Amino acid sequence: MKLSKRGEYGVKALIDLASRDPARGAATVKEIAAHQKIPVKFLEQILLALKNAGLLRSRPGAGGGYALAKPPGQITLGQVVRLLDGPLAPIPCVSKSAYQPCVCPDENTCGLRLTMLDVRNAIADILDNTTLADVTQRVEQAQQRASRPAPRGRPRRPAH
Repeated sequence: MKLSKRGEYGVKALIDLASRDPARGAATVKEIAAHQKIPVKFLEQILLALKNAGLLRSRPGAGGGYALAKPPGQITLGQVVRLLDGPLAPIPCVSKSAYQPCVCPDENTCGLRLTMLDVRNAIADILDNTTLADVTQRVEQAQQRASRPAPRGRPRRPAH
C-alpha cells in the first residue's frame, strides 16, 4: 500500500477538522488548505469525495464551509484511505475488496502471498482501529510534550 497525495491530503484535512473547536463552526476550504499546506483546487475535489461518501457535511455561503458529518471517534483512517486510495493490499491476490488471482502455481503456499497477506492484515488492523479522535489525541499529547521545557542539567541515559 502506498498512500497517494490524495489520500494523504484527505486524511490531513479530516484530522484538521477533527481537531477544530466545534464552537468555531465549519472550516472553509481555504482555511484547511492554508493550515495544512494543500493546494486549494485539489483539496476541493477531495472534500467533495469525502462529502459524497457521508464523512463530511457542508454549508454554502457566508459562515459556511466543511465539518465532520460524524463524531471523530466514528471515522477510521481505514475508511478514509480505502475511499480515497482504494484497497490496502500491497498485491491484488491478498485484497479483500479487489481480489485478483496471482500467477503462482498454488496461492495457499506462495511465500510472497503469505508475507503480503501479513502486511495487508497489519496495515488494515492499524488503520481500521485508529479513529480521527485517536489521532487528534496523539497530536495533542505530542504538542504537550514538545512544549515542555527541557530538563536542566545532564541528560539521563536510558537504562539497559
